[in-house]
Amino acid sequence: MTSDQTYPRRWAMLPAVLAGLFMTRFDFNVVNVAAPSLQRDLHSGQAALEMVVGGYAFTYAAGMIIGGRLGDQIGYRRMFLLGITTFGATSLLCGVAQTSGQLVAARLLQGLAGAILVPQILALITAMFPAHERPKAMSWFGVTLAIGAIAGQALGGVLIQAGVFGLDWRVIFLINVPVTIITILASVRLLPHHLRTGRHHRFDVLGSLGITGSLGLVLVPLILGREQHWALWIFITMALAVPVFAATMWWERRSAEPVLDLRLFRSRAFAYGLPANATFMVFFGGFSLVMTLLLQGGLGLSAQAAGLAFLPLAVVFAATSMLGRRLVTRLGGRAVTLGSLVIAAGLLVMIVELHVEGGHITVALLLPINAILGLGEGLAVLALIGSILSNVAPAEAGSAAGVLTTAQNFASAAGVAILGSVFFAFLGSGTGLEAYTGSSEKVAAIALVFVLGTAGLAALIGRPEPATRISQAPAATGRG
Repeated sequence: MTSDQTYPRRWAMLPAVLAGLFMTRFDFNVVNVAAPSLQRDLHSGQAALEMVVGGYAFTYAAGMIIGGRLGDQIGYRRMFLLGITTFGATSLLCGVAQTSGQLVAARLLQGLAGAILVPQILALITAMFPAHERPKAMSWFGVTLAIGAIAGQALGGVLIQAGVFGLDWRVIFLINVPVTIITILASVRLLPHHLRTGRHHRFDVLGSLGITGSLGLVLVPLILGREQHWALWIFITMALAVPVFAATMWWERRSAEPVLDLRLFRSRAFAYGLPANATFMVFFGGFSLVMTLLLQGGLGLSAQAAGLAFLPLAVVFAATSMLGRRLVTRLGGRAVTLGSLVIAAGLLVMIVELHVEGGHITVALLLPINAILGLGEGLAVLALIGSILSNVAPAEAGSAAGVLTTAQNFASAAGVAILGSVFFAFLGSGTGLEAYTGSSEKVAAIALVFVLGTAGLAALIGRPEPATRISQAPAATGRG
């Protein structure tokens, strides 16, 4: 039976579920713009501010695999509705927080709600769209991912400076509430009840604790490292993640119902695509921060103007994602390599311009570079997601989506910590544009290494699987 017979309203469903993805990415980035305002209003210290930003990233990344597995067990519809409802409620808590402690707690819960929500979106797309339509649906996923992140920087500044209802920074969280209500009403109407897993899953408690602990032992030190001046305990804590993760993998290999199904890695596309995706997200997450610092700190742009400087990237990214679907379908993993090489070219141009222009660099010189990066990112993101999930059986769509989104967000948070730390290390006590361009040049060179790593790993993915093979996977899953 085809997807058209089983679920003819799948294209009407797509905007409803992607609204949830947009909000999670918007809230991932928007706090950077609002940081000065909320720090002043709540009298927050630097450590509390780091946790407002990083705490969300931690629970968001750490809960993804568990959220995906729960979708396989309980149903993608139920878990999506639980996630979107909880996300709206925690956004309200963020918006009414009166102290930095309350805001940190609300942000931790908001990240956890996002971890429940996002894997269901990829799982629904994988389970409900036939192979020949999946690249188009995935392209909309990629566009939403990028626009949500960029809107967090551009629209966030507009909302705060507009002083909507006198809410100041609180508006960036409270705006989620009406969007959540509309999304819930649309999803209740459009998401099907009839999808079934076909078998019962037991919840792997030890595996869940092990994976969450492993991620926490790395992410929390990375989030707090710069504030703590990279003290010895930071490195000791990260080192402890190695034996914890090794013990968890030992348990997962012997578990009848693992939270991380290692059989997913039997697929060549999944095995090579996942690390390629991770190296790409280190660049994507970290370099966006550095570009923002260069625009605001070096060139003196306002938060709103700096956000608007990312528009060429967003527009080209969206256009490439939509127009490049056929190319991605035909090339598979090679499209990731192509996109990565385009990004590498953009970074090389930026390195040369920063080196030559130095303190005379202008926004006009950076805008074309953003467009080149958007072209490469549009190809790479779409091809990465499509390649990684191409051979996943619908029965494991939630688990695979959880692993993928965990890797994405873990690598993105690591990229912010790594590239951000390198940037500030080279910047030192410098405050002028010359210092910012010199530091940005070094970071661009390091980012280039990660992008070339993505290109190399993606070359090992190979061609996409034939559509007939994919479409013959077991029937769509996820109890409603």
